[in-house]
Amino acid sequence: MHIVTQARGFDLSEEVRQHIHRRLGFSIDWAHDRVSRVLVILSDINGPRGGKDKRCRIQVVLFGAGDVLVDDTQGDLYVAIDRAVDRAGRTLARRVARQRQRHPGRASEARAELTASAEAATVSMAL
Repeated sequence: MHIVTQARGFDLSEEVRQHIHRRLGFSIDWAHDRVSRVLVILSDINGPRGGKDKRCRIQVVLFGAGDVLVDDTQGDLYVAIDRAVDRAGRTLARRVARQRQRHPGRASEARAELTASAEAATVSMAL
């Protein structure tokens, strides 16, 4: 899983970058085999004027499925990141659950094929 982080309107500190990576690891690492990359865009909407203006936009690019897009705006950047990451994780879990409902046997069929090919290779090596 490749994570790309961009900041618009302010400098991105290493502390914020590490926070994003840690939170994404907790939230979506369970689906690392389904995720191609994650794009996180942070922006300060109002600039120096203040207000509820820190935006965190997360795009989770999946293999063979549509992207998960989440956007959250808060006064505190860390709160915006945390809320967006949590929502992205929940949305990803729902999407994976729906795919499993639509195609319930695919994972077990793939495992059966791998097991059969591994057994065949073991037998041919023994001969």
